[in-house]
Amino acid sequence: MASVLVCSSPLVGHVTPMLSVAAGLVQRGHDVRFLTGQRYRDRVEDTGASFVPLPPEADFDDTNLDEAFPGRVGLKGPKGIRFDIKEIFMRPGKAQYEAVLATLTEHPADAVLAESLFMGAALLLSQPRSSRPAVVNCGIVPLSLASRDTAPYGLGIPPMAGAAGRLRNRALQTLTEKVVFGPVQKYADAVALDTTGRPFPTFFMDWPRAADCLVQFTVPEFEYPRSDLPGTVHFVGPVSQSGTKSAGETAADLLPGWWEELDAGRPVVHVTQGTVANRDFDDLIRPTIDGLADDDVLVVVSTGGRPVADLAGPLPDNVRVASYLPYDQLLAKSDVLVTNGGYGGVQFALRHGVPLVVAGETEEKTEVCARVAWSGAGINLRTNRATPEAVARAVRTVLANSSYREASGRIGGSIRTSRGVDELAELVETIAASSPLRDGAE
Repeated sequence: MASVLVCSSPLVGHVTPMLSVAAGLVQRGHDVRFLTGQRYRDRVEDTGASFVPLPPEADFDDTNLDEAFPGRVGLKGPKGIRFDIKEIFMRPGKAQYEAVLATLTEHPADAVLAESLFMGAALLLSQPRSSRPAVVNCGIVPLSLASRDTAPYGLGIPPMAGAAGRLRNRALQTLTEKVVFGPVQKYADAVALDTTGRPFPTFFMDWPRAADCLVQFTVPEFEYPRSDLPGTVHFVGPVSQSGTKSAGETAADLLPGWWEELDAGRPVVHVTQGTVANRDFDDLIRPTIDGLADDDVLVVVSTGGRPVADLAGPLPDNVRVASYLPYDQLLAKSDVLVTNGGYGGVQFALRHGVPLVVAGETEEKTEVCARVAWSGAGINLRTNRATPEAVARAVRTVLANSSYREASGRIGGSIRTSRGVDELAELVETIAASSPLRDGAE
């Protein structure tokens, strides 16, 4: 049996895949502790893991980030990204690190599993391997490792082949590290020096490279190829399920009265803004409704848990709305998914071979949307607030061109044969068996 500490920033999109990791490890008989925000105590304990609370200075309410971090209101592009990285992820790093050390002192672990933006784990790498557990980076966002074959993470720029592409990438990497995110790197170094006495171990976006193992929650077909990919990287496939059911509910409980209309012969276009970036339905849901109002399609809207009544304005005859929907069943009947590009949600659609129209430029979504277009599985509208005309044009193109569904189907085939949490668990078991901290302990 391995002893594992799972760590996540207190954000639903970060916690959710790590809950799947914790549940899978518990099911295999491992001793699992989960360090995250108080809001997630019940969900952690439902996995069978032991909940460990983050200290108040590292915890916050992620249901309204603009209220929790008022300085981010109105910020877009690089300014918004810089603010989020510094205030939401980097500033709590010291408190996270101290919480990790305190937990490890009380309950020694063979491995610390942390999502990519949990900076306390990055700071733990300042210690020599002989005196700390293995650090496993869990790739809940697209692979951020710098490479001669890719543009820097966060720009949403697809690869360019050949010498010209490598020259471009090198120039952009220098610009990104020294200019765009230079102030953030300075802050990261200051946090690290204050916490560990050493500068941050790498460029802050590249810290997963220093981890003992990097487990990416996707398949190679949905990631840019890198000729310089470290041997520590393992593609295990997605780990999260659809997550549409509440406790005690069954799929039948979630089926709305209009469900049978999905089999009536019209193409089904599903649109969602997920459960996080859904405060303003005018970003994507309302443009999709308005743009396809006169098309011979059935538009199925999920409000991501918000009341259906929050969707203001008249609804055309071809629109059906629900707060939650059973995604396994819905995507099996869908012809196109229109989404703002959450990593897990996009891959869930790909698992079902559904082509996509994506529009998202916050958090990891810029990079996810770029990969959708690069892979051929859909169209990237390159905006965070789509127009009805742009959505309608893209949906019609995807419906008319079978190449998008074929590309999605290819990636989906690889996802369906991936092993997800089981492969991750086997990696953890191998790490635990060779842990230097176990010498003489058994």
